[in-house]
Amino acid sequence: MSRLVLFDLDGTLADRQKALSDAVTGLCHAHELPAAAEQWLRTELADRATASDFARLRNVFGLEASGADLWQEYVDLMAAAVTCRPEVLEGLARLRAAAWTIGIITNGASDIQRAKLAGTGLDALIDGVAVSGDLEIRKPDLRLFELAATRCGVSLADGGWMVGDNPAGDIGGGRGAGLGTIWLRGRPWPDGLPSAHHVVDDVTEAIAILLNETE
Repeated sequence: MSRLVLFDLDGTLADRQKALSDAVTGLCHAHELPAAAEQWLRTELADRATASDFARLRNVFGLEASGADLWQEYVDLMAAAVTCRPEVLEGLARLRAAAWTIGIITNGASDIQRAKLAGTGLDALIDGVAVSGDLEIRKPDLRLFELAATRCGVSLADGGWMVGDNPAGDIGGGRGAGLGTIWLRGRPWPDGLPSAHHVVDDVTEAIAILLNETE
């Protein structure tokens, strides 16, 4: 099997939930938004965030700042707040040293996902990234997996691995792309979805499995 591994970003390599909470708090404080606006943001952005959310925020709460400016402020706050644990960064560096090709495949808006990669330092450890906003398609769409492999300079036809926390998007999508799969346990597993090849509680365990493949 090819030494290609594709990682999901949010909830797998990076802690989106804490960063989201910090970014929303910071944005609301900066603009002195009411509690209702903060709750609205936390609800609307729970799964994903796009520029259109901030255009709606502006309209719903009659804010002076433009939707585009609010979105850019949120992107900057997320990039500053998002974290990737040192042991995860070290694990990725070990994969690179073992001649693995590392890609990121993530749903989300292109600008914010790339800002997170830069903010965490992950951008220095990967060979390519495919964001759903690049093509307006989302995992588990096979085309996004093909794009990720191409941007890593390899062919999806040669196989590899997919690591992520979303059963349908990451594991279902990975299997559909012909990849071995490692699921980061947490979300409910849908009925009828074939199981992952490995199940772990922490992404560092997934990295250890991959390193064992090459020892």
